Amino acid sequence: MEILKDLAPIKISVTALQELEAAAKQILDEEKQYLRVGVKNGGCAGFSYIMEFDKMEENDILYTIGNLNIITDKTHLEHISGMTIDYENGLKNRGFIYNNPNASSTCGCGTSFS
Repeated sequence: MEILKDLAPIKISVTALQELEAAAKQILDEEKQYLRVGVKNGGCAGFSYIMEFDKMEENDILYTIGNLNIITDKTHLEHISGMTIDYENGLKNRGFIYNNPNASSTCGCGTSFS
């Protein structure tokens, strides 16, 4: 496990951070769990985003944004470094939005990219 003290590979908007911190208060319990941000193979464009509460694994890095302890598998950094996670709460859209400068294309669902 590597701990990043001053630099987080991603950014989270204030609105998204508020939503995630509220979710963390409800979900996290006695077990050591962190917010995992990363990617996995799949989705209609090749990769899809991972954002879930999970336990730390050997290949993870740990960083903090706001009051959230976040983990990311080191191998996912090339796909998410520089990404900003935002949250929209409108009439047409509600949910997290991934603005990723590493994505060459995205699909209509907004959670899949290549």
